Amino acid sequence: MSPTVWLVLPTYNESENIESILDAITVQLEAAATGNWHVLVVDDNSPDGTGRTADRLSQESGGRIEVLHRPGKEGLGRAYVAGFKHALAGGAQLVIQMDADFSHDPKDIPRLLSAAESADVVIGSRYAAGGMVRDWGTMRRVLSRGGCRYASTILGAEVADLTGGFKCLRRRTLELIELDTVKAEGYVFQIEVTYRALLQGLNVVEVPIVFRDRRAGTSKMSSRIAIEAMWAVLALRRRVDTPSVVSSANES
Repeated sequence: MSPTVWLVLPTYNESENIESILDAITVQLEAAATGNWHVLVVDDNSPDGTGRTADRLSQESGGRIEVLHRPGKEGLGRAYVAGFKHALAGGAQLVIQMDADFSHDPKDIPRLLSAAESADVVIGSRYAAGGMVRDWGTMRRVLSRGGCRYASTILGAEVADLTGGFKCLRRRTLELIELDTVKAEGYVFQIEVTYRALLQGLNVVEVPIVFRDRRAGTSKMSSRIAIEAMWAVLALRRRVDTPSVVSSANES
């Protein structure tokens, strides 16, 4: 029987984190999904050898971990789309997405899976009541929180953490949002997936989490990326054809 819970983990230069994050993820999935799980690492030809390490761990996992190698760095959005499509082809009914740097705590995986029993999209939310961010400086906090509020206002989406990248999505959600037509790259990809789910009238729930700075390696976020994201949100609003957005988001 094909595993129905898949976790998609995009990587680029995460050699310092990949082994420990996969160890932590598999412990939580085994506890929450009782063997009915599969991890897909999507590596963009990391020059630091992340993909090679993932291949070794895949061989040691007895088939529970798989590596999808892409020819180069094409953006976070493209990596997730490739991973989601691969998971759906493999029979996934629930797909979890998260970062590989421990900013998302693998211990929250069971909570997201539990919430997905009654929701179409579950967001591990930094900004829902009870959520928080640790280890960031003032400027990064302002950029992140301000970016979420800006995107929510422009799109009319009542979601506290619209840019959140720790999610659990049902199969029908990924089918309804039409992955082949998702255009956003980078961090705006997170916004577009949730926005499209809201446009479909799907149930989006936020589960509060504690978000921490990456354990090792270098962050890909910058003020330039944040500014580019502001323009991309405007483009997203123009591109997605809808007269209004009715949010079904619920904060926990």
